[in-house]
Amino acid sequence: MKETQALLRGLPSIDRLLANPRMTARLARLDRTYVTRCCRDALEELRAGIGRGDDVTASAIEEDAILKSIERRIHRDSQASLERVVNATGTILHTNLGRAILPKAAIDAVTEVAGQPASLEYDLERGARGRRETPIEQLLVWLTGAEAATVVNNNAAAVLVAVNTLASGKEVVVSRGELIEIGGAFRIPEIVAKSGGVLREVGTTNRTHPHDYERAIGPNTGLLLKVHTSNYRIVGFSAEVTLRELVDIGHRHSVPVMEDLGSGALVDLSRYGLPREPVVSERITTGADVVTFSGDKILGGPQSGLIVGKKAWVSQIASNPLHRAVRCGKLTLAALEATLKIYQQSADVALEIPALRTFTRSLGDLERIASEAAPALRAALGTGFRVSIEDASSQVGSGALPTEELPTKVLAVESDAVPAERLAQRFREARPPIIGRIHDGRFLLDLRTIFDGSELIPRWSAAD
Repeated sequence: MKETQALLRGLPSIDRLLANPRMTARLARLDRTYVTRCCRDALEELRAGIGRGDDVTASAIEEDAILKSIERRIHRDSQASLERVVNATGTILHTNLGRAILPKAAIDAVTEVAGQPASLEYDLERGARGRRETPIEQLLVWLTGAEAATVVNNNAAAVLVAVNTLASGKEVVVSRGELIEIGGAFRIPEIVAKSGGVLREVGTTNRTHPHDYERAIGPNTGLLLKVHTSNYRIVGFSAEVTLRELVDIGHRHSVPVMEDLGSGALVDLSRYGLPREPVVSERITTGADVVTFSGDKILGGPQSGLIVGKKAWVSQIASNPLHRAVRCGKLTLAALEATLKIYQQSADVALEIPALRTFTRSLGDLERIASEAAPALRAALGTGFRVSIEDASSQVGSGALPTEELPTKVLAVESDAVPAERLAQRFREARPPIIGRIHDGRFLLDLRTIFDGSELIPRWSAAD
């Protein structure tokens, strides 16, 4: 007890810490309330540790030690929580790591308007207020052949505002086989409910027929909704109603037809040797009244939800008050416009869109980078670690091309003394953090998303 009291009495006061020249120098450029709070928190942590009987030594309560603790706290607080990482997971569009990497043109466009005023809602030709979505709408109409288009901040919002506009208080007819859930607990039934629609399920999980929709349509039917099952496939004894069949049913009953494509492609991926994903322009040609899709998946742009279709419906969606609540800011619009212009104008879209470029890389390219990185990684890790080049498979991710595995090369890092979980943690502690994957008890670094082998050489701070 006496030792505890002595330690508590030995703690300096907040005023004394603030009066130290090291703190007064910081107070010249930092908010006094913030620095005071850091001092108070450091002292409270020490008091709590002493009270619990932790091994708090006399040196730990010395003013110099406490000041170092406060300085570390201030440094930690100054660092951005959103930091760059190296994606060596083998998942190209990794939701947890930000999905698509932006094209350089999109990055340049964001930089151009980020720190300056911009003509976001100002028509320079007329000298009057304009609509922020107009440039995006014009590009989407050009690229998809739709009559009209608009944009919101993600595809979940696109589905929400579209269903709310077309079928609030009315029945939304959906096949049971399309009641999907994707990452982050996005569930079609819940989105329909939040939009004000009344879900009307038809068919079974594995088989839905045109007559199921026909029988479901009644005086309170507001929308026929088709959902592209982008994150799974039903195979075997199965049947689904095609978009063409659904459009025919909708037209006969004067009920709008909407399709949520999820990923949504602007170009035919089969030209790059990948399985075919629904192309937005083809869905418009087929007759869908409204089509929604993501901007940050296969399209390769920023997070956004794109809505295209018949002018009569899209104009209503764009004027819905909910649309304003989920609208995009200037940075997203700048990046999206630049990305869409690549699709409109580029002679080689796959070269300029990083996501497409990553999908289509050759094994020879991956082998070359792996051969360059392996020796450097062995040298960086030192003795006791083995690094080998092996064949493996990557995946697209974010619910796109769910059954497609892309051949890849990986660096397998092993140690008899260090388990794979600890290796993964150690690589995450590098600056920038390197995120790999563990497979069959081994730590792997996938080369599919790595264009510069030096990214895989971990660099740790002196503190580590």
